[in-house]
Amino acid sequence: MRAVPYLEGSAKKYALAAVDAEKRGDYEAAIVNLNKAIEYLTEIVRNYPDYPLAHIYRRLIAQYRRKVKDLEKKARMIPASGDEVYVDTQEKDGGGEDEAPEFVLKEKPSVTFDDIAGLEEAKKAIREAIVFPVKRPDLFPLGWPRGILLYGPPGTGKTMLASAVANEIDGEFLYVDAANIMSKWLGEGEKNVKKLFNYARNKAKEGKPVVIFIDEVDALLGVHGSEVGGEVRVRNQFLKEMDGIQDKGSRLHVYVIAATNKPWKLDEPFIRRFQKRIYVPLPSRETRKRMLEMYTRKLRLAGDVDLDRLAEMLEGYTGSDIADIVREAYMATVRELFEKGKVDGEPRPITMSDFQEILRRRRPSVDHRLLKTYEEWTERFAAV
Repeated sequence: MRAVPYLEGSAKKYALAAVDAEKRGDYEAAIVNLNKAIEYLTEIVRNYPDYPLAHIYRRLIAQYRRKVKDLEKKARMIPASGDEVYVDTQEKDGGGEDEAPEFVLKEKPSVTFDDIAGLEEAKKAIREAIVFPVKRPDLFPLGWPRGILLYGPPGTGKTMLASAVANEIDGEFLYVDAANIMSKWLGEGEKNVKKLFNYARNKAKEGKPVVIFIDEVDALLGVHGSEVGGEVRVRNQFLKEMDGIQDKGSRLHVYVIAATNKPWKLDEPFIRRFQKRIYVPLPSRETRKRMLEMYTRKLRLAGDVDLDRLAEMLEGYTGSDIADIVREAYMATVRELFEKGKVDGEPRPITMSDFQEILRRRRPSVDHRLLKTYEEWTERFAAV
């Protein structure tokens, strides 16, 4: 059984490869890579239907499929001149600002802070920056932070934290993926950014708080050795929009939460736009035990399973790692059931040896040397 972090990472890798291919004008390669991303996301929603982010990935699959059709159309187009500008006479303007842009996933997640074990410091910072101002804006005459950067190793809960915020404030959640917002087509990238923020501001004027979540933000706002004009314009437009929502005279509740596994790749002018920069670390021993309790709540455990001891053994593992280890332990009992031909029976309880066997075969997904890099970046830029 392939792990969710592996599937998520593979999907993101191919989606970003599709973006790079489109920038080069290699639309066939972009189509191939985007279809691979669709395959990995489909594996997640098929094998893990109860995964908290599954509903987002279902929508993302639909968005990627539409993008593939768009790329297929572009691949058949003829250059309008000798430069890299192309003309699509059937290209739609994208509609008004009363509807979410088509490249945005608009859906209120079901996850809440109660569903996230640990990360109390991050939750506290988010409540102070977003939840409190939404509930009592009169207590913040000097304004409040509108940009929050969540950074840390993969699989530590950054996306779930951002998703939970929308429920805490009963707001609208807009999930933005770099593969959908970046475009080589002249003027389209910055237009996408403008449409996104205009829509968010309009909803906020109607009294609905809006959370714009940008995953893998380093792909959008990172430092690059060479950039084409379109990329520069997208970055400048995003900078302008961030400055606009952070205007102290504005009382609109529009927030940008960005997540990255590589904060050191972000350009410093953009780092300053995120007033809150929160490190989302590996789970502590107490948090690991809480995760085990949550993940095994609906499973049968044998009497020899010691969650305290198991939590100690899982030091260095991410939250996603721990969830996958519990799934694999349970799958071992299901596999036995089928191998014995007892399809109508019930799996035996999970034993401590089941967990130990998996840990002998599975190492943490995060290299300890990488943690040092996060700690060094935190010393320079953290703002909680």
